[in-house]
Amino acid sequence: MLYSKKIHKFYLNNKYIVLDINSGAVHLVDKIAYDVLDYYESKDLKEILSILSNEYSQKEIEEAYEEINKIKEEGLLFSEAINIDNFTYNSQNVVKALCLHVAHDCNLRCKYCFASQGDFKGERLMMPLEVGKKALEFIVNSSGNRRNLEVDFFGGEPLMNFELVKELVSYGRKLEKIYNKRFRFTITTNGVLLDEDNMEFINENMDNVVLSLDGRKEVNDNMRKTINGQGSYDTIVPKIINMVRKRGDKDYFVRGTFTGNNLDFTQDILEFYNLGFKKVSIEPVVTDPKEEYAIKEEDLDKILKEYEKFSKEYIKIKKVDRDFTFFHFMINLNQGPCVIKRATGCGAGSEYMAVTPEGDLYPCHQFVGNEDFKLGDVYEGVKNSDIRQKFKQANVFSKEECKNCWARFYCSGGCHANAFNANKDITKPYKIGCEMEKKRIECAISILANLE
Repeated sequence: MLYSKKIHKFYLNNKYIVLDINSGAVHLVDKIAYDVLDYYESKDLKEILSILSNEYSQKEIEEAYEEINKIKEEGLLFSEAINIDNFTYNSQNVVKALCLHVAHDCNLRCKYCFASQGDFKGERLMMPLEVGKKALEFIVNSSGNRRNLEVDFFGGEPLMNFELVKELVSYGRKLEKIYNKRFRFTITTNGVLLDEDNMEFINENMDNVVLSLDGRKEVNDNMRKTINGQGSYDTIVPKIINMVRKRGDKDYFVRGTFTGNNLDFTQDILEFYNLGFKKVSIEPVVTDPKEEYAIKEEDLDKILKEYEKFSKEYIKIKKVDRDFTFFHFMINLNQGPCVIKRATGCGAGSEYMAVTPEGDLYPCHQFVGNEDFKLGDVYEGVKNSDIRQKFKQANVFSKEECKNCWARFYCSGGCHANAFNANKDITKPYKIGCEMEKKRIECAISILANLE
């Protein structure tokens, strides 16, 4: 199976950029080459000279044409797609990452919460120690020869069941020695319950911590309210600042969500920076389009322009502060993941699974509560192999919308949960999400072009 479109070109942040889709090569070119590429595949040199003669001299056009020929001969432009007829993914059914829902309860009532304010549309539950231990045993026994394993303590709000978190970290360290594995632990928290003791434990034992905040006070407090309906900004910001300060050079992300109510999210990212947060993310909300805060197709043009706007601010900041990082503008153009990983993405439903307080397995945290996607449990493992197979087969080579998309090897086909929520089909990408992702990729590449 081969694909017709071979290059993608764009102009952004004063750079003319050409991406060779199949090889991944990125070229900075001058305007002459950029214009010649419009006709290179469909016209011969004589025709191109005639078309562009009013803009450039014959010598300039010929030099640009020859340079394109040279790059093409090197396999870095108009490269052919690989043959993926025999594409296989995770044939050994290795599990490398778990999202442990240690608490199906929360001390905030965020309007947009996909987890229905923490209970995932079910009972408010805490994960028992037995289930947590079985989950760690499950991943150890399902990880094959893979040594490094990922476990995210998640909720609801995991600090509401923090004694369990501590016991599971301890148990995980014991399993490491027995099975020659290495757990990389992460915790995701809204920060309300952060204190000196749990911050110390987190900093000693968590490889990463994700701290939830939506940016400006008025934006955050509109969406992220306490149980009694008050804003949470004044409560959590001092704690997050303290957490980040204590974190030192260890990984963390301050993560926010933007909605249809704050499409000027550049200001929220700058709020993070002004608060001293150097590793940040702002994600678009995905919710029922009937919600007043939902992102709609008519918002898309403004959102794409906002990403471009922030990319310009980002370049300015990065030139004086290289430590500042925005998650969606992080991109590796130097021999990135293998083609299989680039085609399959996060591995949800195959390599990555979520575990409920009862021990049930789901493809990821966003599918929890939908019984149609229940894979099995930590006691007996994966029983619904049909669902697992569907996720294994959902990749850029099988999704019709992805086959000729220039961004397919960067977005890896997009989020399965977003696809299902939007289209009730994990193989049909979420259109609005696709357009946002393509713009973020363009921004990220143009930023590198300006900084390196």
